[in-house]
Amino acid sequence: MKKILIANRGEIAVRIARACADYGLGSVAVYADADIDALHVRMADEAWGLGGDRPADTYLHIEKLLDAARKSGADAVHPGYGFLSENAGFARAVIGAGLTWIGPPPEAIERLGDKVEARRLALQVGAPLVQGTADPVQDVSEVLAFAEQHGLPIIIKAAFGGGGRGMKIAWRMDEVEDLYASAVREATAAFGRGECFVEQFLDRPRHIEAQVLADTHGNVVVLGTRDCSLQRRNQKLVEEAPAPFLTPQQRERIHTAARDICAAAGYTSAGTVEFLLSGTGAISFLEVNTRLQVEHPVTEQTTGVDLVVEQFRVAEGLPLRVTQTPEPLGHSIEFRINAEDVGRGFLPTPGGVTRFDPPSGPGVRLDTGVQAGSIVPGTFDSLMAKLIVSGSTRAQAIARARRALREFRIDGVASVLPFHRAVMEHEDFINGEALRVHTRWIETDFAETLAAAARAEPLADTALVRTAIEIDGRRVALGLPAVLLQGLQSAGGGAGAVAAAPPAAAVQEGTVPAPVAGTIQAWKVAEGDTVAEGEPVAVMEAMKMEMQVTAPRAGRITGLVAVGSYQAAGAPLARVAS
Repeated sequence: MKKILIANRGEIAVRIARACADYGLGSVAVYADADIDALHVRMADEAWGLGGDRPADTYLHIEKLLDAARKSGADAVHPGYGFLSENAGFARAVIGAGLTWIGPPPEAIERLGDKVEARRLALQVGAPLVQGTADPVQDVSEVLAFAEQHGLPIIIKAAFGGGGRGMKIAWRMDEVEDLYASAVREATAAFGRGECFVEQFLDRPRHIEAQVLADTHGNVVVLGTRDCSLQRRNQKLVEEAPAPFLTPQQRERIHTAARDICAAAGYTSAGTVEFLLSGTGAISFLEVNTRLQVEHPVTEQTTGVDLVVEQFRVAEGLPLRVTQTPEPLGHSIEFRINAEDVGRGFLPTPGGVTRFDPPSGPGVRLDTGVQAGSIVPGTFDSLMAKLIVSGSTRAQAIARARRALREFRIDGVASVLPFHRAVMEHEDFINGEALRVHTRWIETDFAETLAAAARAEPLADTALVRTAIEIDGRRVALGLPAVLLQGLQSAGGGAGAVAAAPPAAAVQEGTVPAPVAGTIQAWKVAEGDTVAEGEPVAVMEAMKMEMQVTAPRAGRITGLVAVGSYQAAGAPLARVAS
């Protein structure tokens, strides 16, 4: 391998570009229109535009990605995490184009990416499991039948995805239908397939995972465990390694199951096997993520192993440099720094970053995709950066984390920093006897009231206006930021100038305003229905998260905007007449 195309964006693309530099490889970035000046684009050796602003038109568009590899002369592809990282079709397309795929074989991705098949494999090797459907369910009636047979709560999960997308927990029978429909929608939007299966849900469990590395010489090594229990809406916020407060027997059970599952699947490269640990000590296999995890840095910090470089080595056919589980080098905690307003229910807040002052000092690492002046688009994930803090003990890591979180300052968009600061003072997390947080701790036990952030400035138009020009007799495609052309127009641009974008929508009296810029996924009411104040009326998706839209007043609802339409924050989605 000589030059790697990074089929991703944000902090993980920056991380991979740095690994390329460390390993002596060239790096090629790709970008959506909104990312033309993003940090990952400037960090790579070269960058190629994908021509679009939505995931389906850019980072999920296989033909465009392969075309960028061809034009740039890249001979390998690293998919990062999310997007097409667990898409066997993309892996096969990369290999079919004569490029090196930096990841597991397509067959292993298919076998483990199909959550139902992964359950079967886990059963074969003797991994612990809760009750679940043998195959994806065909409709909501099968979900209801499973709930009646095995009891509530149940979890509905996308069969071909991960990362918390397409995952819904039902606690009451009357919510099963809506949650199943929501899971199918999310799965279809995120992974292109809407099949779901159902499992018993362990109430208040911890989320434990094992990091696996495997090469093409038959070596499968577990590098250790991580605890990822602090989540909101099934999306992790805080992770640490090694997973604290496990018995030696529990740790060994997790290591053995993870190793056996990956070996049986013919796995190579980096991967993660996830488990749930109940309050009674019961362990249940959850899924395998056939890619690099967002939280991989805490394992790197506690093992001294560069997981991305090891992926490069495995892709080149080299053997692993570590052949057995290493003893942990202290303790490490990762904080995901998302552009979300914790005082408004973790509402995504796209916008411009006007200040980005990260911490430094002993034990501090920062993996970031933004800096002051960066734009956080509303069409992609809300993750801006990851703060990783390490110490010789868990107590020292927590003390350093408090200091680092106090130093961290971000302006322009809301961030989850206030939540992280609160967690580092909470007895459920910091006590030295047991970890009392669990996967629904934020929704059920975290009682602190955190202030809402100042409203972000309206997001500028990030689209590119494309035209063809001729340079020395050769036709060349030119893309200019729309905001630049708008500025030229306001400065006196004449005929033919691009019209300025309208200002962000102001909330109008008697309307149902969009709580955030995003896409209307579904209406829960019909034209002319009577609604009560606070009643859920629609579902919106923004920055890869679904959220409920509620009626601001009681009355008759009319003028529903189209499903699938993109709406600015505050835009009227419907009218409510009293």
